[in-house]
Amino acid sequence: MAAASDDARILDTFERLALEAGREVMRVFHAGCAVDRKSDSSPVTEADREAEKIILTGLRAAFPNIPCVAEEEASAGVVPPDLDGAFFLIDPLDGTKEFVNRRTDFTVNIALVRHGVPEVGVVFAPCIGRFFSGRPGRAESLEISGDYQIIGRRSVSVRTAAAPLAVVASRSHNTPETEAYISSLGAAEIVSVGSSLKFCLVAGAEADVYPRFGRTMEWDTAAGDAVLRAAGGMTRTLDGKPLAYGKRGQSDDEDFANPHFIAKGRAGPDQ
Repeated sequence: MAAASDDARILDTFERLALEAGREVMRVFHAGCAVDRKSDSSPVTEADREAEKIILTGLRAAFPNIPCVAEEEASAGVVPPDLDGAFFLIDPLDGTKEFVNRRTDFTVNIALVRHGVPEVGVVFAPCIGRFFSGRPGRAESLEISGDYQIIGRRSVSVRTAAAPLAVVASRSHNTPETEAYISSLGAAEIVSVGSSLKFCLVAGAEADVYPRFGRTMEWDTAAGDAVLRAAGGMTRTLDGKPLAYGKRGQSDDEDFANPHFIAKGRAGPDQ
C-alpha cells in the first residue's frame, strides 16, 4: 500500500498540471481551432494535443518510473508494454464534443491506477471553474481563482440515496439502455451533463447514480472514478464487480475499452 505522503505528492502534481492544461484548453477555446477526426471518427483538436503535451511532460519529469497511458498517444499506437503495477491514465480533454459545440462542461482528467484500481485523480472543468480531486480516504472540491490558482478546498463525500433519486446522464451519448435503466428506478430527477463531471456530481452529493450503457474508454472514466471512490462511492460493472483498469487483450473489445457500468454513491435502505 502506498504511503499517504506519496499520494499527496502525486495529487499535488496532478492539480498543478491540470490547472496548466486547463489554462491552455481555455486559450484554444477562446481563440477557436480546427477540428480533426481520428480513425474512429471521434473529434480531436489543438486543445487535446497541447493539454496532453503539458500533462505528459510534467508527469514524466516528476515520476519517470511510472508509465503513462494518454488518449491521444494511445490513438497513435503509443502505449507502454508493461502496466502490471502503477500507471497514469490521462484524458487531456474529456468532452471534446462539448468543447467543439461551445458547451462548457468539458474537463481535464489525470488519474493514477494501482493494480487495476483508480486511486488518485483530478477532474478540472476550466470553463466553469469546477475542480475535484481525490486520493484514498479524501475527496475535495477546489475553489479556483480567475488566474488558475487554488484558493479554497472543502471535503466532499457521497450521500445516502433517497427518493426521488437524482440520476446523472450523458448529454451527448444517451442510449435506449440508459433510458430503460432510469425508468426502472421509478421517479427520478435527471441531471444531464457532459464529461467526467458525472462521477463528480455523485461524489459531491449532487446526484445519486450515474449509469453508463454506452461506450467509454478507461481514460474517460479513471479520474472521475478515483474521485468517486475517494468520496465513498463505487463504480461497478453490470455483474456487480468493481470497474477495473489496465484491461488489455480483451476478446470482445479493444484495449482499455470499458464495459457498461453504474456509478453510485451510498445506497439507501431500498436500493
